[in-house]
Amino acid sequence: MTVRFQLLSVLQQEDINFLLTNRIPRRLVTQFIGWFSRIELPLIRDISIGIWRLFSDLDLREAKTRQFCSMHDCFIRELKEGARPIDGRANILVSPCDAIVGACGAIAGTELYQAKGFRYSLEELFCDRDLVEAHRNGRYVTLRLTSSMYHRFHAPHDCRVEQVVYVSGDIWNVNPIALKRIERLFCKNERAVVHTKLAASGEPVTLVAVAAILVASIRLNCLDAVLNLQHRGPNVIACDAQYRKGEELGRFEHGSTIIVFAPESFALCDNVREGATIRVGEPLMRLA
Repeated sequence: MTVRFQLLSVLQQEDINFLLTNRIPRRLVTQFIGWFSRIELPLIRDISIGIWRLFSDLDLREAKTRQFCSMHDCFIRELKEGARPIDGRANILVSPCDAIVGACGAIAGTELYQAKGFRYSLEELFCDRDLVEAHRNGRYVTLRLTSSMYHRFHAPHDCRVEQVVYVSGDIWNVNPIALKRIERLFCKNERAVVHTKLAASGEPVTLVAVAAILVASIRLNCLDAVLNLQHRGPNVIACDAQYRKGEELGRFEHGSTIIVFAPESFALCDNVREGATIRVGEPLMRLA
């Protein structure tokens, strides 16, 4: 039995995993990793990426380059041209990111699930009454990015970003172990609510980028500010940015979760089911 296998076996035990990734000074650890990951010394970079590989399935074959200045530079890597073909059908919303599908389906009024038996409400997540009404009885998909995945996210359709609402909060881990233990976790964590409208129909499609431990930093290409623990700017930020389907919207500085919301007129595509892996540009929802 290899050392890597033994370590992974220990970390996969739920109690140990939860303690190691949550019952620690979350903000201090996140701020330290944010600083440490940006150190541009070859020895530190190589050791850091080597340890990262030890605990994950990091695969850099699709990366635009394999020459990185720092571990952070590797986190936010771009992909080779054409690595993520985009479904061009007009009635299809595509996945904005590489992810594992979590809870998904129809919203019961304004209530939905983060995990089996754990409900939360649109009111608490959005902090915006009009947006709650726009997605009442709508559809949603929770997309969890693991640490080794591509960390940039893209427009699910031709759309216009009208507003971003930044909600300050905690930085609990968002892995399945934490989702089964912490009620209303997404509503407690730091997040950016990205309001978009489809270019063709004007229907609202909302992306909620949820930060987590080690990743409390969200960068949106339409904003000058980085949304993180040090953000002191306005919480409601007006935008007027046009995006084509598949165009990059922003990135996490590590890995976390994006929840995609669409109106009742949409349905989940057949490939979207809990536990499935999905990639940027693959079908997510379709007009029913």
